[in-house]
Amino acid sequence: MARVSAPAVTPDDVEAAAARIGPLIRRTPVIEDGGVLLKLELLQHAGSFKPRGAANRVLLARERGELPRAGLVTASGGNHGAALAHVGRALGLDVEVFVPSTSPELKHRRIRDLGASVHTVEGYYNQAQAAAELRRQESGALLVHAFDHPDTVAGQGTMARELDRQAGGYDTLVIAVGGGGFIAGQAAWVRDRIRVVAVEPESTDCLGAALRAGHPIDVQVGGLAADSLGARRIGEVPWGVVRRFVDQAVTVPDEEIRGAQRYLWDALRLIVEPGGAAALAAVRTGAYRPAPGERVVVAVCGSNADPSTIVD
Repeated sequence: MARVSAPAVTPDDVEAAAARIGPLIRRTPVIEDGGVLLKLELLQHAGSFKPRGAANRVLLARERGELPRAGLVTASGGNHGAALAHVGRALGLDVEVFVPSTSPELKHRRIRDLGASVHTVEGYYNQAQAAAELRRQESGALLVHAFDHPDTVAGQGTMARELDRQAGGYDTLVIAVGGGGFIAGQAAWVRDRIRVVAVEPESTDCLGAALRAGHPIDVQVGGLAADSLGARRIGEVPWGVVRRFVDQAVTVPDEEIRGAQRYLWDALRLIVEPGGAAALAAVRTGAYRPAPGERVVVAVCGSNADPSTIVD
């Protein structure tokens, strides 16, 4: 039997991250709706969970003496870029963000409003990532990857740690997946204590493809949530965690993601982006069907959407 190496992120890493990033993040609320608990991570600074990972990555680099004068550079569909801009502004660091042309202009504006420089690259996230890497080589800036770094994953896992203190006992955590950093962080914290369910759009299922193949592989990218869940391949660091501790992966069609967005507006008056609504779509449509008595938490993880695309 092939030896499976230990995951690169441990609960101790998440615990340390929580102590480190506290001043730069919000404690986001949990509410009950329709028999499930909703962790409203869309109310985090910059409109998504991403400041948790970005803050931990940058603060640890500073502790290690690895922060260059050239500042920070990254690629992002929008949310990670806004998060890094938030962190950079708080710490007095210059930030450059390379964004794909396929991400909404609203997200580009959000990054600029938080003080970062924005460079638009034709294509999807992978093209923006290549451009950010070239810029790192030219400038010497610290490249802060959106999901494929242990420090980022550990920071993201602070949401589940926070949730333990808010929700009491629960059975299942349902999480949307892009490059895998968010779900890997939660899985690194809960491990075998909690069932972890991954949700991807039918149009981009890099985690599901990796699970079927037994290793990360490239997939086609497209669909309604491509700006936040449109990674071509699951990250190597997240993969080391999710292959051990994610119990199930399901997909949902774009029309059901849109339906979940509209439900969250109609029922709760929340503006939620497609990627932020995908996990709830899985529960609402039965792509993930809880057992009787199962206590389920759904992460609603992003708010950076144009209200006119949701509100009639």
